[in-house]
Amino acid sequence: MQLDDLRIFSRVAELASFSQAADQLGITKGRVSTVVQQLEAHVGARLLQRTTRSVRLTPDGEQFLERCKELLADAEHLQAMFQPLASGLRGRVRVDMPTILARDIIIPRLPEFLEANPLLDVGIGTTDRRVDLILEGYDCVLRIGAFPDLDLVVRPLGELPMCNLASPAYLHAHGTPSSLTDLKQHRIIHFTSNLTTQGAGWDYVDKGKARVQPMQCALVINSADAYQAACIAGLGMIQCPVVTTRRLVDAGLLVEVLPQFTAAPMPVSLLYPHRRQIAPRVKAIMNWIAEVLEPHLVEMAKQKEA
Repeated sequence: MQLDDLRIFSRVAELASFSQAADQLGITKGRVSTVVQQLEAHVGARLLQRTTRSVRLTPDGEQFLERCKELLADAEHLQAMFQPLASGLRGRVRVDMPTILARDIIIPRLPEFLEANPLLDVGIGTTDRRVDLILEGYDCVLRIGAFPDLDLVVRPLGELPMCNLASPAYLHAHGTPSSLTDLKQHRIIHFTSNLTTQGAGWDYVDKGKARVQPMQCALVINSADAYQAACIAGLGMIQCPVVTTRRLVDAGLLVEVLPQFTAAPMPVSLLYPHRRQIAPRVKAIMNWIAEVLEPHLVEMAKQKEA
């Protein structure tokens, strides 16, 4: 079992395509298919389920891919021990992050990272949903908010201060609230991935405890961009991180309301699979993301990488 074969299998699994993997690796599709078949024969299990329309990992394939990435990371660490630093980082790294953080903070600073690491192949996915790192081929994800007990390593970066916003048109039509009692006459736009009204309400902190003031829910949305757009359209009030809406407030599209009743700051974390070793290129981009976000965060609680 050769490292090159493991790299070929990993690329097929990440792209869910024999053809795309062959194109990216600069080899024939036949070579890719042969390597996968030989690996399956070697381990005695089917690793990929193939149809005419799709390629997906089997349960055995998921386990094999995780171990595969560990071995490739170990090999990369070993190789890096004997390479001069001037040779730079090489390889492929895939990161997923919230759309607004990518648009407003990360991507504007990305040229400096790519200039310092010209040999890296960087891919950035932008979603506001939970992704499966293994099945979707991501090395790490950047996320806002708390997480259930996942089989992932969580690296806390800090917290984003929150604000409450409404559009001038909404306030003109419904008035500006000055107390929690006033919220009974107002509407909130609820942000949730499952599009239910469960948990909808006005979040705030009272004497150090998080509380929720029930409110009429005007709309449920699962996209951060749509969440802001709905607020600008006057459909209701929203609660979101300050950094993601500063440009809208500065432009007069949104107005801050009830600053004395803001939600608790939202934690920001990097999540990655539990592996013995993290590839140097993955560690480098995680450290860079943490550095770029640091000025926007409060109550930093960094976990230094070993």
